[in-house]
Amino acid sequence: MESNGEKKKIVTRQSSSFRLRSPSLNALRLQRIFDLFDKNGDGFITVEELSQALTRLGLNADLADLKTTVESYIQPGNTGLNFDDFSSLHKTLDDSFFGGACDDSSPKSAAEDESDLAEAFKVFDENGDGFISARELQAVLKKLGLPEGGEMERVEKMIVSVDRNQDGRVDFFEFKNMMRTVSIPSS
Repeated sequence: MESNGEKKKIVTRQSSSFRLRSPSLNALRLQRIFDLFDKNGDGFITVEELSQALTRLGLNADLADLKTTVESYIQPGNTGLNFDDFSSLHKTLDDSFFGGACDDSSPKSAAEDESDLAEAFKVFDENGDGFISARELQAVLKKLGLPEGGEMERVEKMIVSVDRNQDGRVDFFEFKNMMRTVSIPSS
């Protein structure tokens, strides 16, 4: 990516939103991301699909640079990254940018867990008022390309399902409770 003759860095600081410290949540999250990026559902993410997904997330990557990086992970004869290739790319990016910080073998502290949840909450709390409204949830779901984002009624039901004090929005404690009670299917 060139701008005024200068190279821009893609990542300049570590962000805990890049990875989670829970092995099962990290694997589930990575599979969900793969499924979202694989727009045609063929089991492969092409360079074009990855570029489109990054653009939707506001991360405009140079297609030529992206192609050079991604093609080294695509197995001969495949049209794109399969899930294992995508996982390898993710691990390499994690090792390169974060020093392998998503090593799932290290026990996580309560403070690290709280920090991860706070980062995730901030993604949804777009206006920073300390609450997730139905409109904010809908906006994030739409950005992620999730069908739930298309219907406000479904979004409102999602809010009601975790809104313990029935104020019509989700505060951090309700969000934290919801995230800690999510059941993860074992594979």
